[in-house]
Amino acid sequence: MTRIALDPFVTDLHGESARLRAAGPLAEVELPGGVHCYAVTHHAEARQLLTDSRIVKDINVWGAWQRGEIPMDWPLIGLANPGRSMLTVDGADHRRLRTLVAQALTVKRVERLRAGIEALTTASLDRLAALPRGEQVDLKAEFAYPLPMNVVSELMGVDGADHPRLKELFEKFFSTQTPPEEVPQMMADLGALFTKIVDSKRENPGDDLTSALIAASEDGDRLTDEEIVNTLQLIIAAGHETTISLIVNAVVALQTHPEQRKQVLGGEVPWENVIEETLRWNTPTSHVLIRFATEDVEVGDKVLPKGEALIVSFGALGRDEAQYGPTAGEFDVTRSPNRHIAFGHGPHVCPGAALSRLEAGVALPALYERFPELELAVPASELRNKPVVTQNDLYDLPVELG
Repeated sequence: MTRIALDPFVTDLHGESARLRAAGPLAEVELPGGVHCYAVTHHAEARQLLTDSRIVKDINVWGAWQRGEIPMDWPLIGLANPGRSMLTVDGADHRRLRTLVAQALTVKRVERLRAGIEALTTASLDRLAALPRGEQVDLKAEFAYPLPMNVVSELMGVDGADHPRLKELFEKFFSTQTPPEEVPQMMADLGALFTKIVDSKRENPGDDLTSALIAASEDGDRLTDEEIVNTLQLIIAAGHETTISLIVNAVVALQTHPEQRKQVLGGEVPWENVIEETLRWNTPTSHVLIRFATEDVEVGDKVLPKGEALIVSFGALGRDEAQYGPTAGEFDVTRSPNRHIAFGHGPHVCPGAALSRLEAGVALPALYERFPELELAVPASELRNKPVVTQNDLYDLPVELG
């Protein structure tokens, strides 16, 4: 099996995803930093593995980890070993940690957040409208970033004053270019910041999910301080990064497909289709780290060996012709059915999927209603991917509002 090295600079994500698919449903890959693992790259096999009890989240199953081959200053260590939370456990422990979060993020509960999301969106658009006409605007920084960060912070009870520091630390957390000597301190700083937030909520509880997690631990649900801190970090990280990329990628897709944009703005195609097709075609999450095989697992005509690590290559899955037909590589807002798994599948499916969809479903139509003549300020080919293996993320999105 030929090993495919993932590009740490992410210069051609979709070309790399095509090479992964061509290697078969199970590809042997090298993560930045020289770490070896396997990637599932076809839709059907991914659905199978994501529900296979032999594939677990316990890093102690990983042979390379047991042998001490994974250095603690590896730039992706925070994603491979983020501490104990619902992301890193299975079975009964996973259900225990996930229950409170899932209850807080049901579709019905999330819908109650709509009015607040609409108000935040309007405020962001008002700020954009007040900018001098004719100037380029970074739509990511000025619109796509503030909305999900404010929403998830309100949900978790995080003070807005912490946003700049969170942004700085998460930039390092996700980047493959963080110098190894800075990784341990970055991880310690993230832990200290989220510990401070939890301590503050313990002293002054509010109507937020962090306070609910603390209360549950005090009521006998046995959540440890580590579990609370790590759950808070997980939700903040995943809850804003995915939605930022969803909004940005949807705008790029519409701007580069003017006939389809015309259909959407004319009301012929619902915004829901735009969101689902963006999630499939240019998914916000390119690769998810990391699962481990407790025994040999057959994947197609190949075998994922016991003790090896597995990543899920969602960027490759979204354009799998076996699932979506010969037009899998095309953006098509009329595609039906569109049964992607961009938010995962099985027990660890993203509990924040409904919230992300709601935020994009409010933000995108409001943006185009206010600025129907919006245009990219540079050719799409000049937009730059950030060096982040897990997130399909741009440095910026320069636009002219029109």
